[in-house]
Amino acid sequence: MEEKIFLGTQGWSYKSWVGNFYPAGTTPDKYLPEYAKHFRAIEVDSTYYATPRPQTAKNWRAVTPENFRFTAKFPQTITHEKMLSDAQGETLQFLDTMQLLGDKLGPLLLQFPFQFKPDQHDTLARFLETLPRDIRFAVEVRHKGWLNEEFFKLLEQHRIAYVLADLSYMPKVMRVTTDFTYIRWLGNRQEIPDDQYDRVRIPRDGAIAEWSDLIARYREQGVTIWGFANNHYQGHSPATVRAIMEQVKGK
Repeated sequence: MEEKIFLGTQGWSYKSWVGNFYPAGTTPDKYLPEYAKHFRAIEVDSTYYATPRPQTAKNWRAVTPENFRFTAKFPQTITHEKMLSDAQGETLQFLDTMQLLGDKLGPLLLQFPFQFKPDQHDTLARFLETLPRDIRFAVEVRHKGWLNEEFFKLLEQHRIAYVLADLSYMPKVMRVTTDFTYIRWLGNRQEIPDDQYDRVRIPRDGAIAEWSDLIARYREQGVTIWGFANNHYQGHSPATVRAIMEQVKGK
């Protein structure tokens, strides 16, 4: 895969991957180094629940190859509970910890809930103004009222990527707001049993072909692509990523 394309899954700690993606008998401490043999990027899901200990971030860096990259979700305390208000301390702690990944750190993801609505535009603008310029960021909104020029121009101003999310209730607006794009294949949680992620259960051949075409076009335009699949998209996110990688290579 070319240098400007970073594809992977959302998280790696799934017991149901053992025996199909991870070799039989793989223990949890070996999941990440085994994962890194197949893909060169990961979206860390666990940071949504809490900022990891500094030693944990150092361990992630130590067990992955030089060309491996991490993206990570902001903790829910910041995006969902405080919704950016009075969250300076939590934000600083999170950013300091993530920077321990060094040159393996990719974009950091601000994923907001539906309750974070367009009338909070000024709150978002003030928060983005405080973010360091030496880290890249992506923003995902789940209220379609955000999808207007004022929002997109705010992201462009700060060189922040608008997340292209394949989510059932959000319009697919293919807008690139900086020199990279961030794609998330999410699906519907109700369609896939929790922690039964051992195989593809929902074929999405048509959608995968369309996304692969889009990635190929962005690559030709010089846009760096970061893309991460959730298990709920098809049932087994490693298979989703492999299918997209193969189609993009073919183009």
